[in-house]
Amino acid sequence: MNNILGKLLRFAKPYKFYGILNIVSNVLYAFFNVLSIIIFIPTLGILFDNQEEVFEKPVYQGFSNLKGYAEDSLNYFLTQKVTDDGPMAALVFICLASIVIFFLKNLFRYLAMYFLAFLRTGMVKDLQDTLYHKVVDLPISYFSEKRKGDLLARMTADIKEVEGSIINSLEALIREPITIVIVLASMLLISTKLTLFVFIFLPVTGFIISAVGKRLKAQSLAAQKENGVFLSFLEETLSGLRVIKGFNAEALFGQKFTASTHRFKDIMTSVLQRKGLASPLSEFLGVAVVITVLWYGGSLVFDDNSTLKPQDFMGYIGLFYTIINPVKAITTVNYSIKKGNAAGERIFEILETENDVKEAAAAKHPTTLAQSIQFHKVSFKYEDDYVLQNFNLEVPKGHTVALVGQSGSGKSTVANLITRFYDVNDGEIQIDGTNIKDISKKSLRNLMGLVTQDSILFNDTVRNNIALGKENATDQEIVEAAKIANAHDFITELPNGYDTNIGDSGNKLSGGQKQRLSIARAVLKNPPIMILDEATSALDTESERLVQDALEKMMQNRTSVVIAHRLSTIQNADTIVVLKKGEIVEQGTHEELMKSRKGYKKLVEMQSLG
Repeated sequence: MNNILGKLLRFAKPYKFYGILNIVSNVLYAFFNVLSIIIFIPTLGILFDNQEEVFEKPVYQGFSNLKGYAEDSLNYFLTQKVTDDGPMAALVFICLASIVIFFLKNLFRYLAMYFLAFLRTGMVKDLQDTLYHKVVDLPISYFSEKRKGDLLARMTADIKEVEGSIINSLEALIREPITIVIVLASMLLISTKLTLFVFIFLPVTGFIISAVGKRLKAQSLAAQKENGVFLSFLEETLSGLRVIKGFNAEALFGQKFTASTHRFKDIMTSVLQRKGLASPLSEFLGVAVVITVLWYGGSLVFDDNSTLKPQDFMGYIGLFYTIINPVKAITTVNYSIKKGNAAGERIFEILETENDVKEAAAAKHPTTLAQSIQFHKVSFKYEDDYVLQNFNLEVPKGHTVALVGQSGSGKSTVANLITRFYDVNDGEIQIDGTNIKDISKKSLRNLMGLVTQDSILFNDTVRNNIALGKENATDQEIVEAAKIANAHDFITELPNGYDTNIGDSGNKLSGGQKQRLSIARAVLKNPPIMILDEATSALDTESERLVQDALEKMMQNRTSVVIAHRLSTIQNADTIVVLKKGEIVEQGTHEELMKSRKGYKKLVEMQSLG
């Protein structure tokens, strides 16, 4: 628990000024809170005509006699007041003083919460920002191993759990210990013997409460994990709804979903029942201790040899009752933090994940391609089996190299390795003789434009989706890029033209329209290297013609690596590379490969027959 809390408190450093103001306000709150009880001790003495009279002004004799000096000073003042104006005047003075003390007590309580609000909301914001930037920075391989729904649960539900259970408990974590210390100090000054007696019961109470909460953290962690499963299942259901309906699988998925929610219900029932036990148990134990203190304190008051006066004992009971609420609050906070600790562990599991695709210490920052892209004895595997083995290839500047082959031959892997979405296991990839591991990831990806089979668009306007390829792009540049991509005509026919929102993942557009927007985005970026990963494989014939025309215009005078599914689209490539099980089986121009009567010719004939 302390480990997660310590990690979270690192996010409080930028707001430590507000933390200091909160602590100062809480100290003053605790001081006036104690004073609001102590001020009634002389009131009881006046009411019951048991107030000690002091006629000589007391002299300060050092810190060790501070309690006696404070009592004698107040008694001296009240004695003078009663003598001169009568007991009613002294009572009025104490009542007015009490009003001022209670006002100051609540003022500082408000100020403490006021300053803490800056710290609390700032911590949540910074935690959310840090988690988002970390997720975006993690390599693609991380997301192939994790469920998206589980990541969403960590970034939403777990953050909320940490905010509600831990960060919102900071007020009690700061205020209550300060209150307890000041109250205990006051109780010791009133009666050391009675306070030591109290200390016998407090550890016993704490032990019992702690024993009840031992399993809360484990149950909370299980609840958070099941919530991740729940969201993952929901995300998969919404993404694959057409398939589910098409195969009449609603009942099957419904059973799986119900099983997940049933497990979550059972876990949360246990968590809430155990958490709900905290307050009643602590209150019962607190009352039991108060009654025990009443018995023992009463015996001291009745003892003729005791210095404990009745009004002091009544004040002591008031102070002891004051300390019960902070102890209860800390107990509740303990349960809350244990519950939030599980969510915190899941968040920091992401934050502390190491990025396998590391940035070089002295990374280079090239801005163009001068000579070529080279693969030297590259081998790569996603898990156990190699997808590429001893792969050698050179892509000269200005050339178009197309990669073809059956599914699983390693074509898309080449694109993933050039962009450093993954790092090679053996060998190296070079740009102008420099290992891409020695080039900053940002500079490397600035050299490249990427158009994939799945057009990744965002719930925004056409203009903003295209402008993603270039910061501060002008309207003229956006329109020119759209014209090159054969997208301008259909864009102008949209309800609001370039300012039309295209919906979630661009679902208001057809497949061909989405792909042409993706090409426009790449054109606007104007990179020296273009990576096309089966950019036309999912399109109908008419859309393919428009997109292929746009691609050819885009690839003019650029270095291009084309991963092709439809072989008719790459016949004009400078070099066609045929892959089989991660190895190059032949390469050359379309005409040369058709004459060789090997793998490429067979692939072309199969597609022609199809």
